[in-house]
Amino acid sequence: MRGVTLSGKCLILLFLFFLVKSGTGQNSGCWNIFRGNQRLTGSISGNIPDKPKLLWSFPTGSMIKSSPVVCQDKIIAGSTNGTVYCLDMNGKLLWQFKSSNSIESSALILENRVYLGNLEGILYALDLKSGNKIWEYRCDNQIMGSVNWYQSGHETSLLVGSYDFYLHCVDAKTGKVKWKYESENYINGAAAIQNGQALFGGCDGFLHVVDILTGKLVRKINVATYVAGSVAVEGSKAWVGDYDGRFSQVDTDKGTIGWKWMDAKVKLPFLASPALAANSVVSGNHDKHIYCFDKNDGKQIWNFNTGNRVEASPVIVGKRIIAANMRGDLFILNLSDGRIIWKYELGSAIISNPAVSNNKIVVGASDGYVHCFGK
Repeated sequence: MRGVTLSGKCLILLFLFFLVKSGTGQNSGCWNIFRGNQRLTGSISGNIPDKPKLLWSFPTGSMIKSSPVVCQDKIIAGSTNGTVYCLDMNGKLLWQFKSSNSIESSALILENRVYLGNLEGILYALDLKSGNKIWEYRCDNQIMGSVNWYQSGHETSLLVGSYDFYLHCVDAKTGKVKWKYESENYINGAAAIQNGQALFGGCDGFLHVVDILTGKLVRKINVATYVAGSVAVEGSKAWVGDYDGRFSQVDTDKGTIGWKWMDAKVKLPFLASPALAANSVVSGNHDKHIYCFDKNDGKQIWNFNTGNRVEASPVIVGKRIIAANMRGDLFILNLSDGRIIWKYELGSAIISNPAVSNNKIVVGASDGYVHCFGK
């Protein structure tokens, strides 16, 4: 550090602080995509109350299958009535946008815009402040999964899968298609993004690894029969559950299965997407259980019986897990041992995963309400 002034050292230390901070995970105030970040790990730093209270509920009038997202103190939720709702953190309606069909995919909030698709296969770009439509892009079949994004230089690309078998890459600014990659069946979930690659499963049973700049296939790995959810990615590993009840770790560089777990007696589907934190990976199954595995060797650490089928993807917040089931029970569990800390009975099926922002939990339910929990 010879020749560097005291003020210069302070600037360097400040830079290193923000560099480290930016690499530790998703900002606790922004859950801008349905699994919290581009790698779809379903995890966030921060804390939530051990015994949160219901702060408010907002009625949409129709079932909510879309996972809400939160950023810039705005909540975006889609409803099966085809309407996109923007709420503030007190549950006040700021704007609404009526789309052409039912909305089951979750939104992406990015650079003061909202991106989401509907069952007509239309991807919309809306202004976050006003809800005005900026552009629309049409796929040839329905969109079920969330949009993800990738930035290269000054260009931002959007990645979204469709039941038309294609993963679409669209320019975020203009809505113009850049490329389309064809899989062999429906694409249900979102594509995880890491190291310039998009990773996703679908009804063809393969994990596809696609180069985002070119749209070309890097690798295709046979993992299952039918993948309904999304994968979580870390380094060269991906974790994914399938419809036949298998849960797998995949080495995306080698194209091999690292480990695979299945209950040989039950064999019920993993429709939920996995959540990843530290050495644990957590998911939910139709057999009513939340499972926690060692992400490295696949050893089952614990399981928790929720009392009903699980389709909502669990979310990890610090040392806590938020989980829900199809009976309408919302849980907070301890990550280390699965011990139940809190339970709230909404009484209406929860299909979509919660969003977490500034110690508040936002969740949609089949009764058509967006609910917010906190202190």
